[in-house]
Amino acid sequence: MKWTRDFGLTMRMLLTSFLLLIVYLIFLGVLYALGFPFEFLLLVAAGMAFLQYFFSDKLVLWSTGTRIVEADEYPELHRMIERLATRAGLPKPQVGVMPSPVPNAFATGRSPSHAVVAVTDSIMRMLTPQELEAVLAHEMAHVKNRDMLTLTMASFLSMLAFLIMRNWFFMGLFGGGGNRDNNMGALILVYVVSIVVWLVSTLLTRALSRYREFAADRGSAYLTDNPRALISALKKISGRMDYIPAEKKQEVEGANAFFIIPALSGNTLMELFSTHPSLEKRVAALEDLAAGAR
Repeated sequence: MKWTRDFGLTMRMLLTSFLLLIVYLIFLGVLYALGFPFEFLLLVAAGMAFLQYFFSDKLVLWSTGTRIVEADEYPELHRMIERLATRAGLPKPQVGVMPSPVPNAFATGRSPSHAVVAVTDSIMRMLTPQELEAVLAHEMAHVKNRDMLTLTMASFLSMLAFLIMRNWFFMGLFGGGGNRDNNMGALILVYVVSIVVWLVSTLLTRALSRYREFAADRGSAYLTDNPRALISALKKISGRMDYIPAEKKQEVEGANAFFIIPALSGNTLMELFSTHPSLEKRVAALEDLAAGAR
């Protein structure tokens, strides 16, 4: 198999970024028209963008409890990742281990030189070496495709809109004064606009996320020349999810967009906005790759 640049992924990343920029500018324009100081909006937007760019990987590691580990702690894991990085023509990323009964893996970071590839301790016990290598190759493909930063930055707008939905409306319920009715009217409008912005931006980022998983699956098949190992790993991980307590899956749901298989507890509305294509579609695509390699 030969690694080829995925122009479909590149175009989707560019289109998603462009559409989100338009939505973002409209959102800021509505807030400005409702009386929010323009300088304040710019300051908040710039500050959050700065934090997203430089600290998004640390936020993912912190929120998942992932610890950066050295080669003497997990020598075989380090050797696998180093081999895959060499095959992909990338610098070796940092290696992380996440303590969780949820078998999973993810990659994060703003660039190939500032990347982290992480696995849960449970997935290392569950998979064979070939299956684990295929999963790690999937994450390395995310690094090579540079889609980690795009997804992180794309999620910025939906996060901002969600924070406004959750906080500013309730602030209006307990604030006010002489112009309480007018303030409430403006805050309700902000709330409604925030819902629309959150919905649109979430749908856009989820559409990008689903395609990037297909691209990373293809990348894994290239790096390992063994798409059937990834098929086996995906089936094992997905099958194990049914036996994980819902509360354990809920603890890590915030990182589902980064995981190789989402951990869905069944208790959140986010399941309506799937971050991943179905297992059946992923397996079918990998089966086609395996048939073509024969």
